[in-house]
Amino acid sequence: MRRRGFLLAAAGIGLTSACGSFTGTSGGGRIAVDLAFAPTQGLSPYGDDGLLLSRLAVVDGLTRMDTDGVIHPALAAQWTRTNATTWEFTLRRARFQDGSDVTAGAVVDALRRAGRAKVTPRVLSDVKLDAEAAGERTVRITTGAADPLLPARLANPSLAVFSPKAYGKDGAVDPVGTATGPFALTRLNGAVSATLDRFDGHWRGRAAARGVDVTFVADNNARANALRSGQIGLAEFVPAAQALVLGDRARKVATVRTTTLYLNTGRGPLADAGLRAAVREGIDTSALARSVYEGYAERGRGLLGPGFAWAGGAQLPVRGRALAVKPRGQRVTLATYSNRAELPEVAAALQQQLERAGFRVRLVVKDYARLESGALEGEFDAFLMSRSTALDTGDPVSYLASDFTSGGSFNIAQLADPDVDAAVRDAAGREGRARQRAVLAAEAAILRTDAAVPIVHEEHLQGVGAGVRGVVLDPYERQFVGLETRGS
Repeated sequence: MRRRGFLLAAAGIGLTSACGSFTGTSGGGRIAVDLAFAPTQGLSPYGDDGLLLSRLAVVDGLTRMDTDGVIHPALAAQWTRTNATTWEFTLRRARFQDGSDVTAGAVVDALRRAGRAKVTPRVLSDVKLDAEAAGERTVRITTGAADPLLPARLANPSLAVFSPKAYGKDGAVDPVGTATGPFALTRLNGAVSATLDRFDGHWRGRAAARGVDVTFVADNNARANALRSGQIGLAEFVPAAQALVLGDRARKVATVRTTTLYLNTGRGPLADAGLRAAVREGIDTSALARSVYEGYAERGRGLLGPGFAWAGGAQLPVRGRALAVKPRGQRVTLATYSNRAELPEVAAALQQQLERAGFRVRLVVKDYARLESGALEGEFDAFLMSRSTALDTGDPVSYLASDFTSGGSFNIAQLADPDVDAAVRDAAGREGRARQRAVLAAEAAILRTDAAVPIVHEEHLQGVGAGVRGVVLDPYERQFVGLETRGS
């Protein structure tokens, strides 16, 4: 027994998504999966738990994003932009996992509830939208300002559509048997495990696997060892140090992910811009990619990594930074989490570098679920995290808004800089190449504050068992188990 522990391809009407029908697999047709991050909000879609639902193919939105960042139809079969701030989405015929029909009214209710959630989903942090039914199968969505990224925004798991039965009076969402994806969540055992069964009524056809048995395992080596021993078929984010041992079971995935050191600009010693500059100057990232990451990363040159082809080598000069002041033994707390294999080792190396620079550093390493609330409240002076810079819309503007603007929902750096706010707003209002140039200007404005020190741009390794086929290796990290995923 095993242990338990941005591209828009569819800016208008006429695109169709691929359909297929798959049967179950032998040996019961179920796949055992170890995921690195446990739910922190009962699998509510409105926070990072929404990504767990997405990676396990439990949810659908009106649109979906593929592994190239291209937007395709999902619950919406087509859409059109009727004016600068208004879009109409025509729904396909689909069913919820509880057997009820997906209607315009249900979609409108789901989107409105996301907008009223106690904690605003990050994907809505820089836009206001309203939805109304314009017919039995037509949803009209309006935005406060022109939003060319709306189809991409609606592909975010936080805006997934659930049955009316999912929503409680307190605003909570119960995803058990109420979503529309190929797999229905049938049981959640807290932060330990989850059970998913195939939903045979999915609009794209039957999934290949009969079900998915998930265990949440924060220990990186434990996930890799379970994969190597054959106890599981899929292991999320296996350590680079085990790549040679795992061989072709470790699949390399290019990412739009940057490991970044967030510095607390709001309180504590690093509220002093001169000491933040001293942190930046005291860090040498040149050897980390080669040593800790075993070559599966490159030195961080900015917030945006090589996953954005248009940003590579195009970063703007950073002007106006504060001059570094010599640290005189100031105490700083550096925190990171153990769910990603390399972060504790990187943090230990940074601790040594900063102590050589003149700081006294206390290192805190815990499971991410035990750190997130404290990090968001500014409990730590420095927080090292691995962050997808295109997670919310496939476009970096929402990441810049949520992480670095004064009203951002994920502002770990506690940054409140009017120049940064203005630069991000400017980028949000532009399209095409002008948007890209504005994004680079906003990146430079953020780096000027030394609220964030880029460490490395990552690749990551997903563990895939020898007999498993059809796993989705997604640079945007929204998919893992897919419609075609099957065991031997």
